[in-house]
Amino acid sequence: LQIGPYPIANPVVLAPMAGVTDSPFRKLCLKMGAGMAVSEMVTSNPKLWNTRKSRLRMDHSCESEPRSVQIAGGDPEQMAEAARLNQSFGAQIIDINMGCPAKKVCNKAAGSALLKDIELVESILKAVTAAVEIPVTLKIRTGWDPDNRNGVEVAKLAEQYGIAALAVHGRTRACMYKGEAEYETIARIVEAVKIPVIANGDITSPEKARQVLDATGASALMIGRAAQGRPWIFREINHFLKYGEHLAPPAQNEIHEILKGHLEALHQFYGELQGVRIARKHVGWYMQDQPSGLEFRRHFNKLE
Repeated sequence: LQIGPYPIANPVVLAPMAGVTDSPFRKLCLKMGAGMAVSEMVTSNPKLWNTRKSRLRMDHSCESEPRSVQIAGGDPEQMAEAARLNQSFGAQIIDINMGCPAKKVCNKAAGSALLKDIELVESILKAVTAAVEIPVTLKIRTGWDPDNRNGVEVAKLAEQYGIAALAVHGRTRACMYKGEAEYETIARIVEAVKIPVIANGDITSPEKARQVLDATGASALMIGRAAQGRPWIFREINHFLKYGEHLAPPAQNEIHEILKGHLEALHQFYGELQGVRIARKHVGWYMQDQPSGLEFRRHFNKLE
C-alpha cells in the first residue's frame, strides 16, 4: 500500500472511530503493528474548532508518520478550509469522511449521508483535493441502501479528482452495523479503479483478514471495532498474512501491561479527571473476555 509519498509497510490500518481512535489509542495500535492509524473525525465547522475536544483531536504532535487526519462535513468550502487548517497543524494525509452512518452526523448531511448526493460528493472531492498539497484519501460505504449501492460511481469520481486511496466499508448507510458486511461491491470497486482500495467491515480474525483480501483483491485492510480492547489484532493479522500461521495470543501479564500503559497514556493526554472517565469504555473492552470482567468493570466505572 502506497499513499502519495508514504509507503505503508503493514497492510492493516486502524479505522477512524469517533471517541475511540484518539492519540493514545492510535499510538498503541501502531506499536501493535497497525501500518497506519487514522484520527477521529475533526469537524469542518469553524465554530467548533476552539472547543477542547476539537483542539485535542487536532493535536498531531508526537505522532508517527504518516499522520492521517479525518475531516467531516457537508459544505465544500468548510471542508477545504478544515483540510488546510489540519495540514498547517501537521497532518500529512487528509481523509474525507463519507462513511460514518451515525444519525447525528448524517442528519447534518455529512458522513455516509453524502452518498445520496453525487453532485455534492463531487464538489467536496474537488474542493478538498485542490485545497492542500498533501495526499487526500476517502472513506465510504457501498452506498445509501441495499437498492442504491453507488460505491463504484463514487470510487470513479474519487479517482478522477486525485484521491490517493479509498477505504470502503462493506455495508450501506441504511445497514448501519447490522447484518454481515458484503464484499462483492468492494471487489467491483477494486476492478473499476486503479487507486489503492482498503477493505473494511467485520474483519475480526486473521482468517477473516485473509478471506477478505482474497475475495476483494484490495490493497489493504482496515480494522475498527475488532481492535477495541484487542489492539494486538494487528500483529496477529500481519503474522498470519505473512506466514500463514497463528501467532500465540498475548499472555495475561502482557495484557495487563498493555492495559496499564494505555491507562497511563489516557491520564497524560486528557488529565487525570477526564482520563479516568474516558478509560472506562476501553477498560470495559479489555475486560470483555476476562473471567472477572463484569465485576471488575462495575468497580472500575465507579472510580473517580
